[in-house]
Amino acid sequence: MLIRVLGSAAGGGFPQWNCGCPNCRGVREGTIRASARTQECVAVSADGSDGCVLLNCSPEVRGQIESAPALHPRAPRHSPIAAILLTNGDLDHCLGLLSLRESHRLIVYATDAVERGFTRGNVLYRTLERFPGQVTWRLLKVGHEDDIVDVDGRTTGLTAEAVAVPGKAPVHLEGRSPADPGDSVGFRIREARTGRVLAYLSGVASVTEAVRQAIAHADAVFFDGTFWSSDELSASGLGTKRAEEMAHLPVGGPTGSLAQLAGVRAGRRIYIHVNNSNPMLREDSRERAAVAAAGWEVAWDGMEVRL
Repeated sequence: MLIRVLGSAAGGGFPQWNCGCPNCRGVREGTIRASARTQECVAVSADGSDGCVLLNCSPEVRGQIESAPALHPRAPRHSPIAAILLTNGDLDHCLGLLSLRESHRLIVYATDAVERGFTRGNVLYRTLERFPGQVTWRLLKVGHEDDIVDVDGRTTGLTAEAVAVPGKAPVHLEGRSPADPGDSVGFRIREARTGRVLAYLSGVASVTEAVRQAIAHADAVFFDGTFWSSDELSASGLGTKRAEEMAHLPVGGPTGSLAQLAGVRAGRRIYIHVNNSNPMLREDSRERAAVAAAGWEVAWDGMEVRL
């Protein structure tokens, strides 16, 4: 299994267009040791497969595709992207679908709650309904493992199990319907031939037993690295909400994910969906050193992990 990180930042990317925090200013000016990042999107492919599966579809997906030669078309109308899986309905995870509107058939895997939130009453979705069957939705059920196939029913060599994670509806849908367990999920992606497992949980509000089980014994784990601390935004003058209110468990502190997941047995462990304000973006920060000392890494655009 090959995992390509096309984008590793949280919503807004790094630097964020309207942010002058020390991190964003420093990376623009080249005064800090940090790399710019686009919004979260990951491509996964099974060994020997010509196609790949996208985990989330960021607003920057066109540029991300161009940055990865393996995702370039190989015919006048072609794409190696066999399927797209969505973890939730946040715009930084699904808005890129509207950029893939050039008369190309797509198959999207998501929970019922995520599909409804994206398609119902969304006038922009009409751009993906230009011809019958332009987009096929496959509804995922939490706890059920599904074969991931392309629009023609051919196997990708991968299966996916949706894992319920503590989260919330996207901001634009808050209060419009009751909370649904399918509002936010993670995935256990398994390569059918080798049995290798990727645990992908990029948005997690708290560590539950289901989250622990999803991570346990995975060959690689990508986990929510959005914020370092609960008060990160308010302390930086960037907002008023705490990390947990935004459905993201902080990395640092005695109750953060770094401490809570210390005893979980898994292979390579990587933080992704990192907010522009997070000090662990700085390669020489004490926060990055703490992450490394605990055996974790911080994802970057262009990173590749082979299992």
